[in-house]
Amino acid sequence: MKNSEKRIGNDLYIPSFMCGIVGYIGKKQALPVLLQGLRDLEYRGYDSAGIAVLDAGKLDCIREVGKVDMLAKKIGSKDFPGNVGIGHTRWATHGGVTESNAHPQIVDGKLALVHNGIIENYRELKSRLKDQNFESETDTEILAKWISEHYQGDLTEAVREALLEVRGTYGILVMHVDNPRELVAARLGSPLCIGTSLNLYVEHFVASDITALIPHTRQVRFLNDGEIATIIQGDSEIKITNSKNEMVDRAVTEINWNVETAQKGGFEHFMLKEIFDQPTVFEDAIRGRFNVEEGTAHLGGLNMTEAEMREMHRIIIIGEGTARYAGLAAKYAFERLANIPTEVDFSSEFRYRDPIIDPHTLVFAISQSGETADTIMAIREARRKGAKVASIVNVVGSSIARETKSGTYIHAGPELAVASTKAYTNMVAVLLLYALQFGRLKHTTVSTGQRMLNQLLEIPTKMNQVLEQSNAIKKIATEFAQYENILFLGRGVNYPVALEGALKLKECSYIHCEGFAGGELKHGPLALVSKDVPIVALMTKNALYEKMVSNVQEARARGSKILAIATVGDETVKEVADNVIYVPKTMELLEPLLNTIPLQLLAYHISVSLGRDVDRPRNLAKSVTVE
Repeated sequence: MKNSEKRIGNDLYIPSFMCGIVGYIGKKQALPVLLQGLRDLEYRGYDSAGIAVLDAGKLDCIREVGKVDMLAKKIGSKDFPGNVGIGHTRWATHGGVTESNAHPQIVDGKLALVHNGIIENYRELKSRLKDQNFESETDTEILAKWISEHYQGDLTEAVREALLEVRGTYGILVMHVDNPRELVAARLGSPLCIGTSLNLYVEHFVASDITALIPHTRQVRFLNDGEIATIIQGDSEIKITNSKNEMVDRAVTEINWNVETAQKGGFEHFMLKEIFDQPTVFEDAIRGRFNVEEGTAHLGGLNMTEAEMREMHRIIIIGEGTARYAGLAAKYAFERLANIPTEVDFSSEFRYRDPIIDPHTLVFAISQSGETADTIMAIREARRKGAKVASIVNVVGSSIARETKSGTYIHAGPELAVASTKAYTNMVAVLLLYALQFGRLKHTTVSTGQRMLNQLLEIPTKMNQVLEQSNAIKKIATEFAQYENILFLGRGVNYPVALEGALKLKECSYIHCEGFAGGELKHGPLALVSKDVPIVALMTKNALYEKMVSNVQEARARGSKILAIATVGDETVKEVADNVIYVPKTMELLEPLLNTIPLQLLAYHISVSLGRDVDRPRNLAKSVTVE
């Protein structure tokens, strides 16, 4: 049995992992709002979906296996006139997918609950329940029954009392037939936000991600861990209390995203749109954060004085997947520009290796969603050991941003494809600016800083030059789609690019890919090389160019087909490569910003040619909110 599977008695316990929650309470018919919200959140989970609507003293619920369109088809012309409702789109990493395991979970036809997270003490709660008849294999049903047994007419109080004995993580939204004008939301380790519209009448929208709120309102309140919100129909105020049952005055956050930015913009897939977004959002990431005359950056998010920054003698960057690879690309900049020893670690491994940390250690936590559970746990471990912790995230008001209380937003905008693209380049951009800021305080000269910033300002134009080659890359992709194994090679700053390129291709196309440091090829991986295993080689003109040529020749001698990512004007590379994709010349530390883009396009076009669901790859979800 897999590690993330547990058993309830003789039944397989299927945990609720990365999922989407949506709720509505107002004067409109709830159903259309719920279905649209579920579609907006489908990238968070898509193995099953369901809705429940309150109307005229009864609870109507429909669930279905598959994507939201399957749920909508099942609903068909059925009439659900109620204006209070909740919905859920689910994704589970292990175990069967069935209608009974889908959300909402209903108790006695009266209480409906949707849930993200995992209830760790489900066995204990289950043994204490009076009702031992279970229709699903989920911890969510146990939680719903647990709340129902505490219900004495006050839904908020029932939720509060029930959660006092719950261990684990949860974002929940609850409603009850006997409280037809009320929704209750609560969170611990799983995000929830509440949007309010006061246009023609009062409406409240609840979701696990602001993507589902922006079509309706930009006025959003975020719940913190341990908080419970009571939302009453027609009441413009929302009652929020903390774990001590104290009232919380939560300020409204103005969200500057709009509906258009969350749509495909004429592209066939979100992933392609987001690849092409990069020149624009890159400018958003760096705008107002540097001074060319002084050759420095000035990101104030660290909340540190210059004296405190000079005292930092070690940097640790933590993240998972693409976020970690962004950190690996930036490691070179921190060490070269700032002369600060820099480590990059998996968030999931960080707290289990008993890291050595002191007050002069700065930890950067990187996460697109700001909800990555492994990274949240690593942050807490770093802080517990006395480190200064800062976050680099994309989603405003996300858990990591609020927990660290220092750091920088990358301003990449909504990223709806599961595979991260534009967030990666913006993460690298922000980290490079931090490296320069530290460097100018410690080691880097004005002229070096000016040269870096001037070349950084050229990056959007050069990104567009790479994107113009999309059709040419598509032709190469058609040929590469026939292979079952592909290796990526890079050295220096391009080794992390090789890792990221391999990750993009494997997660979207399902082709087995591996990224290696070029010099490591002959230390084992060369055994994999043959005419059936092509090589994608990062071979831009930098200090390690000749070394990469030697590495590629080793593979070519064994019959491997070579695709080179090379610098514009390099004709010599054609002597060792079968295909070449050219990128403009830039400063070596900035190369990951350009060299990653052709690999993103390669992954996209190969995946499309294979007929993959490129925006929602199998078994994956955007926001990993459990360990």
